[in-house]
Amino acid sequence: MSPQATGRHYVHRLAAAGVPLAVLAALATAGPAAGAQAPGARSADPYVTRTATVTRTATLGDIPLGAFSDAQLPGTVADDRGVDLGGLGSDIYPAGREGEFWTVTDRGPNGQLKVNGTKRRTFPVPGFDPAIVRIRVVGDKVKVLDAIAVTTSSGKPVTGLSNQQGRDEPPYSYDARTPLSYDPDGLDTEGIVRAADGSFWLVDEYGPSLVHVSARGKVRTRYVPKGLNLTGADYPVVEALPSVLSHRKTNRGFEGLAQLPGGDLVLAVQSPLSLPDAKAGDASLTTRLLRFSTKRKAVTAEYAYRFDPVDVVDPSEDDTSELKISSVVAVGGNRLLVEERTDKAARLQLVDLGSRANILGDRWDDDTTSPSLEQLQDPAASGVPVLSKRLVVDLGKVSGVPGKIEGIARVDHDTLALVNDNDFGMTDGADAFDAQGRLVDSGVETTVTYVRLPRGV
Repeated sequence: MSPQATGRHYVHRLAAAGVPLAVLAALATAGPAAGAQAPGARSADPYVTRTATVTRTATLGDIPLGAFSDAQLPGTVADDRGVDLGGLGSDIYPAGREGEFWTVTDRGPNGQLKVNGTKRRTFPVPGFDPAIVRIRVVGDKVKVLDAIAVTTSSGKPVTGLSNQQGRDEPPYSYDARTPLSYDPDGLDTEGIVRAADGSFWLVDEYGPSLVHVSARGKVRTRYVPKGLNLTGADYPVVEALPSVLSHRKTNRGFEGLAQLPGGDLVLAVQSPLSLPDAKAGDASLTTRLLRFSTKRKAVTAEYAYRFDPVDVVDPSEDDTSELKISSVVAVGGNRLLVEERTDKAARLQLVDLGSRANILGDRWDDDTTSPSLEQLQDPAASGVPVLSKRLVVDLGKVSGVPGKIEGIARVDHDTLALVNDNDFGMTDGADAFDAQGRLVDSGVETTVTYVRLPRGV
């Protein structure tokens, strides 16, 4: 049976699995009531003083990227340049059986290389097609069980290439010398949840966009910001998201995706919007979450989320622009676990999406508002209902947790599964490939790490 057929079999069989049980459901009553916490304030909750521990680590073995891709869509990858399957750490979601998870790759191997002093975005394997991959953790190994290629309406690969000239980074070959064509179908997938009917919802950094994908991987609809004017795509494109999202920072669109018990989705913008410009966005501590109704196919709420200062999240970092949200996990009711991170450290916060925190349609969605939401030094003092949050665990202080954690899923009541993004073993710069154009692997592997949280959660 082909990997695609096997994937369809398991999608059908797991269709009744539904939304996983709430992680940390008791946390809301286990300590002091959640309240607004000033950036950098140390939580008084005794929970965070207890110890979280790594209980299991499993690593994905080497799988040539060309062979993996051709098993899904033959002929898509002419030369994988020695790159192995990676990038599975974009997100992780329970697959309904012990040790099994759905994951999603990002846009594929990519890097940056300076030419004449200017950075260029490289795509060493331009034919790579983002894929939904079902994995199983067996002992200290991560096994690939199924893979579902993400395709257009006509069954063509979506690719991971940049969408629009003038908006997205121009794509180049591995050595940054040869321009590649833009692809309006291209997706930089970064988050995944599975609906009760077996279909998948993904988020994408380019649009940014929310993408509904069938159980077989075909894009049903891509929801993008109003006014984006993405043309030429081989699937339906609907402008259903607030237009202000068109100011997303380059490569910092949607990164986190969660599914609430009632079926609504929560989408996290990875970094503050570049409003009114990139300088303001890089200095800001305020990003946004959206609530999307899968029944109404519309955004029903928007929330202001405030990062802690960068040196609180990561004491080794002093650049505020390195702060990101990479994962959001529904934990019961309207509560979320939100990961604030840099590439080296991460902290998990418990957040309540209170109805009074909704800013959808307020002046903060008008990109002419001055100062912008992103420019406010103290949004709450300016009347903005900033989401309350409470620190759950500082993963940077948990021995054995790797860097660049981008996906988080529930294993059981006390345990989370974390997955890192290994960037397909790529690094930036001129040394990423040898003289023959073959990858000089970074040695960073895709790893699933189980972390047991303190008892009483």
